[in-house]
Formats: sequence, structure tokens, C-alpha cells
Amino acid sequence: MTLSPPFDAETARLKVQAAQDAWNTRDPVRVAAAYTPDSVWRNRSEFVRGTAEIVAFLTRKWEREHEYVLRKSLWAFGDDRIAVRFQYEWHDDEGQWWRSYGNENWEFAESGLMRRREASINDVKITESERRVDPDSTDEIPAE
Repeated sequence: MTLSPPFDAETARLKVQAAQDAWNTRDPVRVAAAYTPDSVWRNRSEFVRGTAEIVAFLTRKWEREHEYVLRKSLWAFGDDRIAVRFQYEWHDDEGQWWRSYGNENWEFAESGLMRRREASINDVKITESERRVDPDSTDEIPAE
């Protein structure tokens, strides 16, 4: 089964799972390999273009987001586009835990590599006891 456009419900779901699995490795080079060499990102208020900038961005991200664990779920899909919603939890250098909520819009090249990623993200302070994303599970996003 190919994970290239055009997507159907099954290939879109598998593409989302593959992205979740890759991001949870916290390996910037592995994650960047899923994007075209000229991929364009908007992540919050930061604009990133190309593999080198993606790797640098992810390296900075995971240097400050400790014990990062992510869950994504398919929201919608079209021929060469997928929309996801996600939650991830992490803590900063001071030990403050955060839950980050967001939505992403993805656009893919014929090869199946992502050529555009737009992410809107909000952060909420939580206590460690309020964590609900189980790092040992691959379940979907926990219910509110």
C-alpha cells in the first residue's frame, strides 16, 4: 500500500500514524526525511523552509521540550491534503508541564513527501498529575 496521494480514509489514517510515530522519536533528521527538500512550514509564528531549517527547528524544539509525547488524529482529507488535530505533553527546564493543543494542515507532493505544513498551537500549563497522554501507548488523543 502506498502512502502517496490521492488519499483515501485508510491511507490518510496511516499517514497520520506514520507522522505521529516519527515525531515521537524526537529525531530531527528522521522527521525531516518525510518532507520535500523545499518544504514550507508555518509553526505558530515561525516560518521554516527546506530540510536544513526543518532539522534546526526540530533540534531547538526538542532541546527545550523534555519528555515530549505526541498524539495525532485524522480530522479530514482530500486528494493531496490531510488535516489533523493533535495534543502533546512535555516539560520545560524548570519542570513545568505543558499540554500543547493544535491543528495542522498538510499538503503532499506526488511522491508522498509533505511539501507544506501549517500548524496552529496553543499551550496550557498542567501539573504532572494532570498528564493524560501515555508515553507507552499509541492510542489516539485522550478524551477531554
